[in-house]
Amino acid sequence: MDGFAAVEFGFAREVLQRGIAALYLVAFLSTLNQFRPLLGERGLLPAPELLNWVAGSTSRRRMLRPTLFARIRYTDRRLVALCGAGMVIAGLLVIGIPQLAPPWVPMICFLLLWGGYMSITSIGQTFYSFGWEMLLLEAGFLAAFLGSADQPPPTVVIVLFWWLVFRLEFGAGMIKIRGGREWRDLTALMYHHETQPMPGPLSRQAHLLPKWFHRGEVIGSHFAQLVVPFFLFAPLGALWLPDGPWLLIGAIAAAIIILTQLWLVVTGNFAWLNWATIVIAFSAIGFPAGAEGTREPGIPLYWIVVTSAIGILYLVLSWPALRNLFASRQLMNASFNRWQLANAYGAFGTVTKQRIEYVVEGTTDADPDAADWREYEFKGKPTDVRRIPRQFAPYHLRLDWLMWFLPLGRSLDDWFTMLLVRLLEADAPTLRMLHRDPFEGERPAWVRVISYRYRFATRAEHRESGAVWVRDRRHVLVRPLGLSGS
Repeated sequence: MDGFAAVEFGFAREVLQRGIAALYLVAFLSTLNQFRPLLGERGLLPAPELLNWVAGSTSRRRMLRPTLFARIRYTDRRLVALCGAGMVIAGLLVIGIPQLAPPWVPMICFLLLWGGYMSITSIGQTFYSFGWEMLLLEAGFLAAFLGSADQPPPTVVIVLFWWLVFRLEFGAGMIKIRGGREWRDLTALMYHHETQPMPGPLSRQAHLLPKWFHRGEVIGSHFAQLVVPFFLFAPLGALWLPDGPWLLIGAIAAAIIILTQLWLVVTGNFAWLNWATIVIAFSAIGFPAGAEGTREPGIPLYWIVVTSAIGILYLVLSWPALRNLFASRQLMNASFNRWQLANAYGAFGTVTKQRIEYVVEGTTDADPDAADWREYEFKGKPTDVRRIPRQFAPYHLRLDWLMWFLPLGRSLDDWFTMLLVRLLEADAPTLRMLHRDPFEGERPAWVRVISYRYRFATRAEHRESGAVWVRDRRHVLVRPLGLSGS
């Protein structure tokens, strides 16, 4: 490192800018496909109703995070336009075109992505309440200040990315150590591969690995999250001892984090959480600068001023997040300001021991007591015991994720009741979010919900029946429900 210029981190900057832009492209695509049936004008939780409620009171308006739709009336068409614009800008950044211009050009592009996506998450309610939403927003904001391709990235911004990885990984590690006993007795991953929200195609194989391997997984997780993040800052040592192995230490720390995240990618479906962690971990991978005569041009003075101001801003904003890391009541996935910067992160402080699934069934028969019931199948959550889970990440299946959370609550959420109504109406946008509609667009007369316990089939059970899952029926959760007057 050379003062204000992180001359060794040009490659890291390329990965950060293009990788974060690619994740924004996925996020806007996911929103384009799912926001309208979930939160649109006829959604399960209509965003216009939220905005109308907020508009009725000054105190309510303060509760809403910044969104364009507080000033411009929400319509589904405007949502589509916003997603389309976001995908175009993100695509240009992935290709690298704005980065060829002065640094204020990619800055504007990333700030547009940040502001546009925040406008969506702010009205996304429970369907946008995931920690990786604020992670993407914060990463996009920081990426705005990485500069252009013809100059080295600013040191302060690279360090802020290390601070982001640190909060993400160390925060998750502390949540686990302070959370369920299973993380301390090393048994957490004997359950997690089976009970995680959305298993992937290799989750069953991971679950069936020996117990000693699962204990090793937990030890590796604790090491990668509680020890390794401190070494991300090692390259700063070059400011005082230029000949030390600082770059190598930082790169090894980043590589360990990247490898552990790749294992999570292979064994699960956590939207873009793991991919975002991988991308921002590349911020610590630097390569020795070239000879003095081949060095890049310096950073313009105005850009030093801008990025230094961002550094000072983060120094102020980071205090609550730093304090939270060592607090006895650590907050998980919390933001301490309206702009969702310098957030607290963490996940899976406890691991569920059983997988309970709510299976939605329907029938066209008039008498529900003597009916032939058929199951609706979701894209990601288990239903058919023979269907191998698919890999969807980094794409985010929001409805499937919320279905996993339902059995963990004390009552059924309002959006789930509305989902049942939409199924009774055979609402086409809602049905497109499913893997299979058993009635092929025809309206069912009744729907009901059955609670099942699912577990992965053992190797012997799979050889005998071909089943991936074994399930046992628990009880009828929602008795037959029909539309009045139908």
